[in-house]
Parts: sequence; C-alpha cells; structure tokens
Amino acid sequence: MSLLDYTAVELAAKIKAGETTATEAMEAVIAQIEKSEDELNCYVTFDKEKALAAAKKADEDIKAGKLTGPLAGVPFAIKDNMCTEGMLTTCSSKILGNFVPTYTADAVVRLENAGAVIIGKTNMDEFAMGSTTETSAFGATKNPRNPEHVPGGSSGGSAAAVAANECFAALGSDTGGSIRQPASYCGVVA
Repeated sequence: MSLLDYTAVELAAKIKAGETTATEAMEAVIAQIEKSEDELNCYVTFDKEKALAAAKKADEDIKAGKLTGPLAGVPFAIKDNMCTEGMLTTCSSKILGNFVPTYTADAVVRLENAGAVIIGKTNMDEFAMGSTTETSAFGATKNPRNPEHVPGGSSGGSAAAVAANECFAALGSDTGGSIRQPASYCGVVA
C-alpha cells in the first residue's frame, strides 16, 4: 500500500507509531503535486520549501512530545478563502492578489492544534461564487477523475486535491453545496 493511499486518520496513526514521518508524508504529497498539478491546477498557493520545513518541525515536535493531536503530522490543504497568517489568501481573485492576513481563521487554527501541517491554499471559484471552479482568476481546476470535466465548486480545488492525492485532506467552505458538490464530482468524502 502506498503512503498516499492512507486516510488522514490512518496516516496520523502510522506517524504516531513511528512507521512513517510527517516529512515522508509531505514528500509523497509534493511528488504527487509536481506530477499532476500542471494539468489539474488544484492550488493557488503552494510553497514546497515552507511545506517541507513545516513537516520537519512537526516531526521534531512529535519526537519531543509537544505535538500529540489526532492529526499530528498529516498534510492538509486549505481553501483559498480562509485566512492563514503569513500565507497569501486571495479568494482566487486578482483583487486580493497580494493579501497576506495577519491572523488565521479559527477552523485552520483548530486543524493546526490537532497537528495538521498546512501545504498551501486550494483553488476555488472567485469569491466562492460559482459551482465549477472555472471562474478562478488563476485558471480552472480540472477533475482528476476525468480532466475533461469540472470538479464542481466552489471548493473544487480542495476536492480535486484530495482526489488526486495532492493532500490527505482539505478544508472547504459550503453555503449552498460548495463542499458537497465537488466531493461528489471528484469521488471523495465531504
């Protein structure tokens, strides 16, 4: 079984048991991103070096007993409409093309407190106004099951990233089906 075949919970258990590391998990995800991202366009913001450094820090904290949460060391992606301190948050719009928040959204803080390691920000319909993830100012996201089809929206980048093994799990947001529809289109759980 490939490391990428594990669920987020299964991966966390493997990391805690010392059978793999957060760094190995992040390296597997990065390799998959480098393999498929040009075709799929799941991410708006992805910093390979920062993601690897965060995974290495998680490994150090796990060994030191400081990071014990249920998702310790698991690589996660975040929809680009959720603020992340120090990381670009554009809502997939050129209007916010240089917006770097000074705070982190509570949902992301809770994930980090559970031990998740943030990879980057996923593509979406601009300002979450759409249902195909084709209206992003940074280009359309493709469905990994069939790139000729849309991944749904507005959380299409998050669902497509999970389906393509470009992360183990991802946050999305939903007002009128923005998580549920992409999950069903991409064949993942929402």
